[in-house]
Amino acid sequence: MSFLQSMQHRYTTKEYDGSKKIDPQKIDDLKEILRLSPSSINSQPWKFTFVSDEETKKKLSTVSKHNTDKLLNCDTVIILSRIEDITLFEEQVKNELPPDRLEYYNAHLKSRPAEELRNWFGKQVYLALGILLSACAEMDIDSTPMEGIEGEKYDEILELNGYKALVAVTIGHRTEDDFNQPSKKPKLRMALDKVVKTI
Repeated sequence: MSFLQSMQHRYTTKEYDGSKKIDPQKIDDLKEILRLSPSSINSQPWKFTFVSDEETKKKLSTVSKHNTDKLLNCDTVIILSRIEDITLFEEQVKNELPPDRLEYYNAHLKSRPAEELRNWFGKQVYLALGILLSACAEMDIDSTPMEGIEGEKYDEILELNGYKALVAVTIGHRTEDDFNQPSKKPKLRMALDKVVKTI
């Protein structure tokens, strides 16, 4: 299947078959794919938490608004978090970034207000989210990105000290009768000429 076909096949899964499990090697591959995600100046202001433990999924399901059943029936939920603690981030870039990138951070970003920096961190996390959803499509793994979570409670349950959960992604395998899959509910996208401009 080509990447285009994979994207045509993927959709936001609404119902998971809890009896179907993902090959552990694919989970390991997704971890490495997320590690390799791009970020501005290679800042990597994130943490990715993979949860397959049933008790922890149950706890998270109670603070996931309308997404409870997805948490209970998926194989794994992946939580994408940004660094919240600016000091922690500055220690990280000091230790991990090459001198030219660190110089760029100090010259152009360091002086920005803390909330503006955190928003910038969040943008990097959403780059990784796009990579994750694309990788799942390519690997024939069904997925559901969810902002419908109580992030602060996720932080507490997962002990994400210094980090803030922004979005969760459930992964697994769809049920055969999931009403949202393209064979039952065709994708709704705007026409190509409305979203793409060619010069």
